[in-house]
Amino acid sequence: MGRDKVKKPADPGGAWLVTFSDLVTLLLTFFVLLLSMASMDHSFITRVTIMPAELGFLDKRGSGRVTAKVKLVSEFLERPWEVLERQNRIKDLLFPDDVLPPEMDRATLNENLKVLAKPEGVALVLTDKLMFPLGKSELDDSAKMLLYQFVPVLDYLGTADVNVSGYTDNVGGMSLSNFQLSGDRAMAVLTYFVKQGIANERLSVSAYGPMFPLYSNISPEGRNQNRRVEILIKTTPHMGGY
Repeated sequence: MGRDKVKKPADPGGAWLVTFSDLVTLLLTFFVLLLSMASMDHSFITRVTIMPAELGFLDKRGSGRVTAKVKLVSEFLERPWEVLERQNRIKDLLFPDDVLPPEMDRATLNENLKVLAKPEGVALVLTDKLMFPLGKSELDDSAKMLLYQFVPVLDYLGTADVNVSGYTDNVGGMSLSNFQLSGDRAMAVLTYFVKQGIANERLSVSAYGPMFPLYSNISPEGRNQNRRVEILIKTTPHMGGY
């Protein structure tokens, strides 16, 4: 009786292509999901310049004599996790009584200026009551006096990128005019900084209209706080990027 032939295992052939195609399909699904999520952001954003992806920690670049006040405020801004408890101290250092506009008292300043911690750094938030006439986008003299106090700090933090973003309340909803007004106001602040010598390659501008309110728009007080400009100083070191 002949010896039974041993069956050889079936040649898998192109079976690996099945696994590979599954992997490609999953990757494609992932990127489609990312794209769909990105398309959900309907904010109107304008970049003034292309900002370099700086790596590492901040390198100080104070020009000329730098006051102890500027150094101290800069050190606070480099530690976003501490700014909430040092908010009043930062305000007092930036705006002593002798630099406040004559028609502005400290209570009004404190009510309409906030220092917030953000993932990228620290945001100086000023309502339109400190900056603009209602519905307008031209800086008044009081606003320029306030913004001037930020200039030495921005100059000292010489490699920190700065984003200026504008916001409105929800009156008028998601109308183009709201986005236009928020963009014009942010651009007015950015233009002022450039005229004061801040390098424009560090600056960018964003316009969000009524998006991302800080407070409920139900009350007049909430709407007053939502009409604002945020000056985001990116003091948090980048961990990497594309």
